[in-house]
Amino acid sequence: MARPDPIEFAREKLVDSVRAAFNDTAKGEQPVPPSDEAYFAKDTPIRMVHADVVSMMVGGMAALLLQMLHPHALRGVLDFSNFRQDMHGRLRRTARFIAVTTYGHRDDADAAIARVNAIHARVNGTLPDGTPYSATNACILAWVHVTEALMFLEAWLTHVRPQMPMAEQDEYFRQFALIARRLGADPVPETKAEALALFRDMRGELRASPEAREVADLIVKRRVDGATGAVQPFLANAAVDLIPPFARTMLALERPGWQATPSKLVTDALGGTLRWAFRQKPGRSP
Repeated sequence: MARPDPIEFAREKLVDSVRAAFNDTAKGEQPVPPSDEAYFAKDTPIRMVHADVVSMMVGGMAALLLQMLHPHALRGVLDFSNFRQDMHGRLRRTARFIAVTTYGHRDDADAAIARVNAIHARVNGTLPDGTPYSATNACILAWVHVTEALMFLEAWLTHVRPQMPMAEQDEYFRQFALIARRLGADPVPETKAEALALFRDMRGELRASPEAREVADLIVKRRVDGATGAVQPFLANAAVDLIPPFARTMLALERPGWQATPSKLVTDALGGTLRWAFRQKPGRSP
């Protein structure tokens, strides 16, 4: 009998541990299988960017930090989610939605979008100053989308493929726009330039608040169990380094400084290890 290959055994164990971290096995969740009937073709920009586990984790944390600066988005999270008690669960559900809508069969993507829209329809209330808010507000959904799109892509450019051509970056925004519109966002940028312009236009609606800083502190400092918790400080530092200086100031976050270098080294090394484990290449997608 042939002896098992220790390298292949280690690779398979690493893949299993990552899949366990991103799928709620208690609810019977399994990894999302890539489909030939997905909304986006294989090896297109959105499938390449969203395939990289580590850069998506960094970009996701950065996007959430930015989203909490909009008082409407912040209030919806505080009033209608258990984010404080189950931050990892919230991030895992978001990651699964991204996976289903990017790689899953169109029917599964449609079902996932319908579920999110149904949840949003129940999220409404008033801000402390009496201003009404709703998760179906097209402009707020646009803010959530543009922060995700910009931060997912920026994390990919920083940690995976700095030389990605601008034409491919613009195509990423055009592809991601399809999902944003299905969720009710408006306006929706279709190029990087449009995304940056929208980001600048909405900056005036952002507010610093104790609650936003509390959520930011949870994102940056709360540790999860297992191997993910061991690398989380490095990924959090990378996320904080990714957001604009004005956002760090509003959230009372300090730029990592000297810690930025080890954080980038660890983030890049972890990303490369997981791409090896999943047999991914930066120019290819599931």
